[in-house]
Amino acid sequence: MNIVRKIVWLVLIAVVGTAGWFAWAVMTPTEPSGQAFVLLRPGSSTHHIAAELKTAGVIRSEEAFVLWHYYHHGRSLKAGEYLFDKPANIIDIQKRLRRGDVYFHTVVVPEGYTMFDIARAIEAAGLGPADDFLKEAQSDTALIADFAPQARSLEGYLFPDTYEFSRMMTMHDMAAAMVKQFRTVAHQMNLISGESAQARLRVVADRAQSAGAPPETPNDVERTVIMASIVEKETAVAEERPLVASVYYNRLAKKIALDADPSIIYAELLAGTYQGALHHADMQFHSPYNTYRNAGLPPGPIGNPGRSALEAAMHPAETDYYYFVADAQGHHRFAHTIEEHNKNVLAYRKAMRGR
Repeated sequence: MNIVRKIVWLVLIAVVGTAGWFAWAVMTPTEPSGQAFVLLRPGSSTHHIAAELKTAGVIRSEEAFVLWHYYHHGRSLKAGEYLFDKPANIIDIQKRLRRGDVYFHTVVVPEGYTMFDIARAIEAAGLGPADDFLKEAQSDTALIADFAPQARSLEGYLFPDTYEFSRMMTMHDMAAAMVKQFRTVAHQMNLISGESAQARLRVVADRAQSAGAPPETPNDVERTVIMASIVEKETAVAEERPLVASVYYNRLAKKIALDADPSIIYAELLAGTYQGALHHADMQFHSPYNTYRNAGLPPGPIGNPGRSALEAAMHPAETDYYYFVADAQGHHRFAHTIEEHNKNVLAYRKAMRGR
């Protein structure tokens, strides 16, 4: 009888001890040492998830994590990247995993960024190699084929904004999110919808379209985005953008080369030869994007314009300006004639020497 009692007591002690250990392991918060990022891939088993969390110092016991999960009938734990930087117990952690409270990386795309800039920003955010995004941006034109059928890449249609991306997203997902934002803004502006919008674009396009244009010439939307990308690169002053657009439309109408320096920079970026500064010899760089050597618009956008630049390209000012140059104060001086322009250039150079 005494032996039976001892066995019962031993079993009871073991049960109580196990229950105490389980309660401690499940309910006691664990504090990670600093920020702990854990990437849980789709299809991972509960045991694998527990092992990842234990390795990261997020939980004390893999066994307790698995038992608590099965106690809740194995409710789905969502894949994704999670950040653990505060004390939490297994109960809290499993609630987060069931909600899919994943960590998002912020990617800021300023107005005028090229696809090359965006690719570097994505890599800097820890979302993957820049080259992978570039390949996507240079190839997946199906995303914009309905309104930009002649587009050579997604350049111009990766709308500037602040994005929140997770590491579970593909490069296609990220590019598609930027194109979706372009669509949203373009619809709001009636850039890619509405008969009245198309009529306005046709008026603008007629000012720029030369006689006998080849059939591969970009459509009204594409021309507007190309123009907006040039305007975006030429001035950061919003109120000047309609004036800059007017200069370029006036030059197009007279079949005068645009002579836009940013187009040369972009040509060299495409070729992988840009050294960070332009020199006089670069004006002869062989590329269809070089607007010094080639009259008319370049074959595609040279960056990703924001709303203000798109508005300027859609609604240019009515002027007879054909030239503009910086004034050393962050603005530009506009001119009707080459003589007036040369005076403005001299004034700019003098101001720069006086600094």
